[in-house]
Amino acid sequence: MSLFADLLTTVFERRMPLPGKLRRDTRPIEKIAADLVGTAGEESGITTARQLFERYAAKDDEGKTAFFRHLATAMSVDALRLRAALAAYEEGQTKDSYRALMEAAEPARQELIRRLNRVPGATGQLVSMRKDLLRLGRGDPDLEALDLDFRHLFASWFNRGFLVLRPINWESPAHILEKIIAYEAVHAIDDWDDLRRRLQPRDRRCFAFFHPAMPDEPLIFVEVALTRGIPGSVQTLLAEDRAHLTAEEADTAVFYSISNCQAGLAGVSFGNSLIKQVAADLSVALPGLKTFVTLSPIPGLSRWLEDEGLSLEGATPKRRRELAARYLLTAKDRHGAPRDPVARFHLGNGAIVHAVHADADTSAKGMAQSGGMMVNYLYDLDRVAQNHERFAASYAIASTGEIRALANAAETATA
Repeated sequence: MSLFADLLTTVFERRMPLPGKLRRDTRPIEKIAADLVGTAGEESGITTARQLFERYAAKDDEGKTAFFRHLATAMSVDALRLRAALAAYEEGQTKDSYRALMEAAEPARQELIRRLNRVPGATGQLVSMRKDLLRLGRGDPDLEALDLDFRHLFASWFNRGFLVLRPINWESPAHILEKIIAYEAVHAIDDWDDLRRRLQPRDRRCFAFFHPAMPDEPLIFVEVALTRGIPGSVQTLLAEDRAHLTAEEADTAVFYSISNCQAGLAGVSFGNSLIKQVAADLSVALPGLKTFVTLSPIPGLSRWLEDEGLSLEGATPKRRRELAARYLLTAKDRHGAPRDPVARFHLGNGAIVHAVHADADTSAKGMAQSGGMMVNYLYDLDRVAQNHERFAASYAIASTGEIRALANAAETATA
């Protein structure tokens, strides 16, 4: 770890002594929130923030929803004040008029969230609070607007400059390993023996991003297999009786599972930085690695086939590969982006649709979501930036000639 990151970790992990036991507080939580925004003293502010967290934690879903609704309405932008500030700024664009405009444009609830975050350990509590908000506020315009404030602040607090990349291995603390098991979202980890098979062998790696304010909580992690050649089956990749390689024998790094860990950080992107950082670090540590690919699920394939009146059942492996390629290259969402969420993620990072495989994930989940199909996205480190820019500008999909040929064959067969 660099000296700066080491210092940053020290700063964030420093624990401020908390005041003693909180006195019983009968104020409504809405009054506590108003008092917190209005308080000037740091110590009294921390006490008030702790009281708000304590009161919030004791509420049921109905009470939490009511609290969120209060923040969304009573602590929103004051439109009259904002209009006045904008008029004054238009008359004279001075430092004072600009400051007044900025202050008027920011809702009081943003300052409330900042002040709550002064409590040691509060960052994790705020992430948990947003998890509740996302769950309870879905489809509610006022609460979805409130979420924009959480997301705005989290985008700053969790930007790449504050994240620390750590390797996860069999010697990592047990409480971290338990969370890896719990948070694995792509290929379930059955038990500790299964976890050992993914972490202990010399041809396996795992890396996670942590935030110094939440040192015991991985934010996102990626599992990596070091192989010779590009694999086309996750069951083969994870088989108990597979032949192990030394790291130096491998020529390919396979990112076969990427899991976001914190539901309260949905929409705050870490994955693009994680994959690129891990690929860059591995290429330095193991110069023999020449290829960086994923072995990824195609979670929207079965639903798309159903919508198109198509099926993989009874189809030859080649026909299944053709349909999967057609889906990845032509199926779009309402914005014109690839319909498949995993495709959007990797293509947005600058990856290339490299190959598709039949009978690649024969688990119940794999068969249900994609008929067992999987895809390799290739990270060509020399072309990632160019591919990313083209995708960002026009959703241009980078793919191999083989993939384009398969997609064209599917179009011709169903025309």
